[in-house]
Amino acid sequence: MNIESDAIRSQLRPSQSKLGMWFDHHVYSLVASLGRLFRKPWATALTVGVMAVALALPLGLWATLQNVQRFAGNMQQSQQISVFLKPAVAVDRAKSLAKELKSRADVAAVELRTPEQGLEELRQRGLGDSVAALEGNPLPNLLIVTPKLDGNALDGSTRDSTALAQSLQALPEADVVQHDAGWRNRLDQWLRFGARLAWVLAALLGLGALLVVGNTVRLDIQARRDEIGVLQLLGASDGFIRRPFLYLGACYGVLAGALALALLTATDLALREPLAEVARSYGSGFALRGFDIVQAVAIVVGAGVLGWLGAGLVTGHYLRQTRPTET
Repeated sequence: MNIESDAIRSQLRPSQSKLGMWFDHHVYSLVASLGRLFRKPWATALTVGVMAVALALPLGLWATLQNVQRFAGNMQQSQQISVFLKPAVAVDRAKSLAKELKSRADVAAVELRTPEQGLEELRQRGLGDSVAALEGNPLPNLLIVTPKLDGNALDGSTRDSTALAQSLQALPEADVVQHDAGWRNRLDQWLRFGARLAWVLAALLGLGALLVVGNTVRLDIQARRDEIGVLQLLGASDGFIRRPFLYLGACYGVLAGALALALLTATDLALREPLAEVARSYGSGFALRGFDIVQAVAIVVGAGVLGWLGAGLVTGHYLRQTRPTET
């Protein structure tokens, strides 16, 4: 990347418009930056690798939280509320009550299980001898209410289902209401903690990636300080001098973002099948989900911006320190 020769060539084309010269220098700076990266493959690989690991750690934690959150949101059985009606409530009244509850805005579905259905379920579970020893049918009518929950586990859905359970307990026909929301509350708290941890790690490791790019660009600036000094004496603007280094930092960032995505994709492929087998053993079709195309592009672009900022901070500091002053 010979900034001085590029400046001289631009001075030899006075007929070219300023916009054309500006565009040509951007293209030249990008191509020259790529050339410098490929001429130093080992140094480039080291810098890109360190940045990629720094980016992959918070991204991996964020992806894990998204999958856990999706898994928790798909467990409708854990959100269901069991309403045991009083023994005196007849089946006809239980059916009409189920229709009334189903019309509520905060209820997604209501299932009625009669005492006969309850006994049959106990027999299917291998409790036939115990059922035969019973005199009559002591089981009450049971309503299984599924709340209508909007959003995910981090937006207060647990509080919504708890409020519904409290309102069902107030029904005159209700005897016992079972709603095990304790584990759900703990899961929500852990997910909120994990989300905060992901942001903290992203800030710290993002700062580390920015410093890695800044130090690499600083070494490149030191190697061409004489060339930069000549350009400053010739009156080249700071933007003209800074531009090749900005593209250099952006290239580091884009390559690091792509490598971080590759690492996370490889991890996803390695864990997807074993986790699917565990889920199938519990009767679930849950499977890991990686980043979609929009998220992948955002990650690569964000990494490029991070590299651009790191290069810009270091180059701007150097130029402020070395800019000649008139006496």
